[in-house]
Amino acid sequence: MKNYFITSESVTEGHPDKICDNISDAILDNLLVQDPFSKVGVETLVTTGSVHIAGEVSTRGFLDVQTVAGRVLKEIGYTDPKFGIDADDAGIWISIHSQSSDIAMGVNEANGKEQGAGDQGMMYGYACNETPELMPMPIIIAHKLTKKLAEVRKTNSIKHLGPDGKSQVTIEYEDDRPKRIDAIVIAQQHKEEISEDEVKLEIYEKVIKPICGKLMDEKTKIHINATGRFVIGGPEGDTGVTGRKIIVDSYGGVGRHGGGCFSGKDPSKVDRSGSYMARYIAKNIVAAELAEKCEIQLSYAIGISQPISVNVNCFGTNRIPEEEIMKLIFRNFDMRPKAIIEHLDLRRPIYKKTASYGHFGRNDEDFTWERTDKVDVLRQQAGI
Repeated sequence: MKNYFITSESVTEGHPDKICDNISDAILDNLLVQDPFSKVGVETLVTTGSVHIAGEVSTRGFLDVQTVAGRVLKEIGYTDPKFGIDADDAGIWISIHSQSSDIAMGVNEANGKEQGAGDQGMMYGYACNETPELMPMPIIIAHKLTKKLAEVRKTNSIKHLGPDGKSQVTIEYEDDRPKRIDAIVIAQQHKEEISEDEVKLEIYEKVIKPICGKLMDEKTKIHINATGRFVIGGPEGDTGVTGRKIIVDSYGGVGRHGGGCFSGKDPSKVDRSGSYMARYIAKNIVAAELAEKCEIQLSYAIGISQPISVNVNCFGTNRIPEEEIMKLIFRNFDMRPKAIIEHLDLRRPIYKKTASYGHFGRNDEDFTWERTDKVDVLRQQAGI
């Protein structure tokens, strides 16, 4: 195969869209602590000096949106008016009502009726064996860069940085395997107190080299704050909305995406739980060495418990026929919404930490969809 290039991006938790994802998931967590069966669909918008929160909530808990939103802004680092919004002075606007009773009829268990999906739609899960995380390399490195940007800011290892930041990584592939980093793009907000030249030098030495050094060469292109200035950032520079970074949240554009965002949704919404289940299935198939790459598509209809369709695509890397892999999926994975929630233990307040640096490829015991506990049984049943 001839060489080709794949690019993925990531953003820090201070990016305007990620502020919104964090607030939406923090509200969800707050309600799940009080009532694990809360039904939550919350969207957030941020712009200069203000936070707007809307959505549908049905819960036995008490909803204190102002406190939760202010705490998230403070945790991220929006505590200085110079950044265009700060936790103590931001205006917080709320428009939240109860979940539609028509939707509740399809989702809630009643009179012997099984819990159905919270909406129609299709969800994708993906895994590949090119990184230890069984994720595409471009998105893994992009996330590592943005996490490092946040770390050097919060520890003051690089002074005068703002919360907003982005990374972009281009990987060159040879014979379908990652070979080298071809390009790195960093955008990092900073205060006037530090010069652009100093920002570039510090980020190169303290962020890029520790993360990317072994995969860079003399041809690697590096662009840091390519416009020459990044002082105006965060919600002052760009309006943020929940769910606008769904490719950052998933596989960096390598695996497909069904289109529904994850953040702010309780697990009865299959946009979230179905995507987690699809990743769980795909990762176990790759970890069991049934295939080098695997993409799972699930689709659901509102109020119906069983998926409408299930599809597996191994891109020609499978060791046994895909028809046999499909049989293994139906034998070993229960894809009904209630079963997904119970098996992956999704009624817990674990969602705020999913809101930044990806929902997949994370080494965290709360990310139950990352477990590879089906490997032995899959290998045994596949006869390999």
